[in-house]
Amino acid sequence: MINFHPGLILILGGILAGISPGLLRRVIMILAPSLALVSLVNLEHGTIWAIPFINNLDLILLKVDKLSWVFALIFILVTLIANTFALHNKKGAEATASNLYAGGALGVVFAGDWLTFILFWELLAVASVFLIWLQGTAQSRAAGFRYLLVHFLGGNLLLAGIFLKISAGEPLVNVLTGTNDLAYWLILSGVAINAAIPPLHAWLTDAYPEGTITGSVYLSSFTTKVAVYALIRIFPGAEILLWAGVIMALYGVIYAILENDIRRLLSYHIVSQVGFMVAGVGIGSQLALNGATAHAYSHILYKSLLFMSAGAVIYATGKRKLTELGGLAKKMPLVAFLFGVAAFSISGAPLTNGFISKSMTISAAAYEGLPVAELLLYLASIGTFLSIALKLNYFMFFGPERDIEPVKVPTNMLVAMSAGAFFCILYGVAPSLLYNILPFEATYVPYTVDHVISQSQLMVATFMAFWILIPKLATKPKMSLDTDWFYRKPFKVLLYGLVDFVCAVRASSAAVLMSGLRKTLPFFANPVKWAPQTVQEEAIPVYDEDRYRFPIGVTVVMSLLVFVVTISYIWLG
Repeated sequence: MINFHPGLILILGGILAGISPGLLRRVIMILAPSLALVSLVNLEHGTIWAIPFINNLDLILLKVDKLSWVFALIFILVTLIANTFALHNKKGAEATASNLYAGGALGVVFAGDWLTFILFWELLAVASVFLIWLQGTAQSRAAGFRYLLVHFLGGNLLLAGIFLKISAGEPLVNVLTGTNDLAYWLILSGVAINAAIPPLHAWLTDAYPEGTITGSVYLSSFTTKVAVYALIRIFPGAEILLWAGVIMALYGVIYAILENDIRRLLSYHIVSQVGFMVAGVGIGSQLALNGATAHAYSHILYKSLLFMSAGAVIYATGKRKLTELGGLAKKMPLVAFLFGVAAFSISGAPLTNGFISKSMTISAAAYEGLPVAELLLYLASIGTFLSIALKLNYFMFFGPERDIEPVKVPTNMLVAMSAGAFFCILYGVAPSLLYNILPFEATYVPYTVDHVISQSQLMVATFMAFWILIPKLATKPKMSLDTDWFYRKPFKVLLYGLVDFVCAVRASSAAVLMSGLRKTLPFFANPVKWAPQTVQEEAIPVYDEDRYRFPIGVTVVMSLLVFVVTISYIWLG
């Protein structure tokens, strides 16, 4: 029986996969998450691993409860699916980075103390950036550096808050809602950056579209959902998160409707869908927290499937803009079908996992007497259906055909996508499979006549509006400015200005130095020429080293003297 830390299994598997040859690497990519899953199943709630550390502190590497267990389950499941999707990759570095990334996510989920929490939190950031850089383009390198800088900022804010907590004698990860001290706001700010809460969200839509085809599947699954886990664990019921989440849900949808790049469009929907989860945390009721957990679980499945489908299209066609795509349903029917499953799942269609999870948060808002939040979340849900199930689906697969001949998609990619679609439908038709493992005590019945009819009516009405307005919704090849403009442009000017200033200082210093050298070098070339001369003495035009240098005996005597003094000092002292 395997009873080990699942995250450490993935980390070890990632290291071994990176240094192993082709077939063995593929075996490890499947074996590592499979063993992690077996280990998780064998971990009982209440299990704790503690390691003694300095100053009477313990590092709690593993603390299992219902919340950590359910997040660990979906993280391991999506790692197995994503590793299958990536089996054709020949880059060992990507295998290592992706599994270290997944292992870091599990490390955060199981961390029982703040130091372990921040350790795996930083592993998460460092490992994930390589999934962007390994794309190997100028855009991916630049986006990766910006991604890393933003996450280092968030990590430092989080670390500062953690130091304050440990200094106050609170080393364990616990609920901070209601404390409102400096540590509270520092930790919340650090987590908010990873959760992509506007205006701190643009790193996501900047970086995720530039990742590798397979790497973006992992990116869509872990960072923001680890942040959601942290918000549920640390900040349940924080009112500021309710309206932050509502803004996220609407903000992401609006930008997704405008977007042309298929992976950037999906990235904006990460912002929007995480908004539902953040709003649930802000509501803070048992049902709302279960809703946030369930929607994170469902989101990982359908969002990874959406990114796998988009990656399959990019792999087969080499194109990623809606204005360059169209009519692919006839040429890639299986990919089109699997994308459709994910698109209807994210839209909350009945018989999909999105239907059983997204509505929990909206219902929780209604039960808690928050009609404005309920209405705005409904509008965001309609926008999701419009921008993905209709707009993205139509213009990528069913729109005007273009002169595109896609290449064959590797079998492992199709298998992984099929597995993702299977789970999206499985949880949709059997919601108890998910509801029974949720961490909080709350009862919810998704399949009521009222809920099914109202959701179906909304989707039909949205479809009719889309069909009428198709010409108006056609994407144009333009770039949408986002909040990253406010730090990318000014910081670029500041950076280049600083570089120019340093270069100017260097140039002027070099000029002064060269001027001084020109004046002093002649002296070193012939020092006696510059020595004071008496009237009777004839100036010596050339330095004669045989005449002016110290006798070698003097040098030897001085060296021996220093040696004797040093030895005496060591011996006597």
